[in-house]
Amino acid sequence: MKWQKSIKRVFDYSIRIDRKGARNNLKSNLLIIHGGGPTAVINSSLYGAIIEAGKHEEIGCVYGALGGTAGIFKENFIDFATVPQHELELLKQTPASSIGTSRTPLMPEDYETMISIFIKHNIKYVLFNGGNGSMDTCGKLYHAAKKHGICVVGIPKTIDNDIAITDHCPGYGSAARFIAQTVTEISQDVRSMPIHVCIIEAMGRNAGWITAAAALAKKDEEAGPHLIYLPEIAFDEDAFLKDVKSLYDKYGHAVVVASEGLKKADGTPIVDPIFQTGRSTYFGDVGAHLAELVIKKLGIKARSEKPGIAGRSSIPYQSSVDREEAILAGAEACKAAIAEKTGIMIGFKRVSTSPYRIETIEIPIEDVMLHERPMPKEFISEDGKSVTAKFVEWCKPLVGGELPQFVWFNK
Repeated sequence: MKWQKSIKRVFDYSIRIDRKGARNNLKSNLLIIHGGGPTAVINSSLYGAIIEAGKHEEIGCVYGALGGTAGIFKENFIDFATVPQHELELLKQTPASSIGTSRTPLMPEDYETMISIFIKHNIKYVLFNGGNGSMDTCGKLYHAAKKHGICVVGIPKTIDNDIAITDHCPGYGSAARFIAQTVTEISQDVRSMPIHVCIIEAMGRNAGWITAAAALAKKDEEAGPHLIYLPEIAFDEDAFLKDVKSLYDKYGHAVVVASEGLKKADGTPIVDPIFQTGRSTYFGDVGAHLAELVIKKLGIKARSEKPGIAGRSSIPYQSSVDREEAILAGAEACKAAIAEKTGIMIGFKRVSTSPYRIETIEIPIEDVMLHERPMPKEFISEDGKSVTAKFVEWCKPLVGGELPQFVWFNK
């Protein structure tokens, strides 16, 4: 795509100064940074911030850090004034992060280095788009930057939906739509030829928001998902096998959606992590493990499916509501920074579910730095094997309309 080519055009700062001259000398610049895992709408927030910044005369250049925080240290910036408008419009339908992202480990002294680079490039406004870890970085950057008059504002982004306080996060609605539609299609496949059990592993380390969204696939009693296992509830292997056997005896098949972060009663993962570094844990294959249990202990044919990152940035399943809210979050973050507000993250407050309506709020960054928000008890079924109607009601507006309908005759 032309956009993919244009983001590779990195301009030497001295050349930009020569070309723009007095404009850059008189006006302050804005920098947008992406951190952590990408989503289907992270570029929509980028779009919202760029377009909003263009409305303000006090902004000189709008830069993007290519490659996340790592790009800052390399002074690897793109000047969005060099990108044609029609290519900027493509951001709303471009998967993942068009300017790249990173999980670069940072030391205390790195923040001072970033500040010196901002000063060098006349950057007064910094927008940091990311999840829990990125908001921690955003908060530390704010503390380092405030004495220099540099405004730092966070834009929420995570498919996991686990940032504190905000009703939900950009990125979640699209991931929820993906898992719901995927489970719908798999359930119909398994139901058509009822000979086995299917385990679908959903993303989400410590919070079950994505896994829970599979409940939107449920059309009737016989259709899957039949069981939903969240990381907030201790996993009981014996109860799992008993429930699967009961469902198989009744329907000839069963569809189970399980979080990648399932834990035993003692808090240890049901499958040992393969590798762990910092906040990043590389889990063993939970879906394959559960399917193997069904095969070995119940003697029933079983298979696992792991959509994984296929659902993290899927544009065909992008939620229209998610996209528009991501644009809004980027624009509001830009407005806040230009108003010289700093040390905050833009969040959403739900005003109404039916009809659906939200408003943006400004959340102190200290309140969201590494503060994970798990599924609340009122969203989890009493038996811990599914979710409540209250969760389904809460989640439905976020996926951007009804899922595709289908017809089923084999009753």
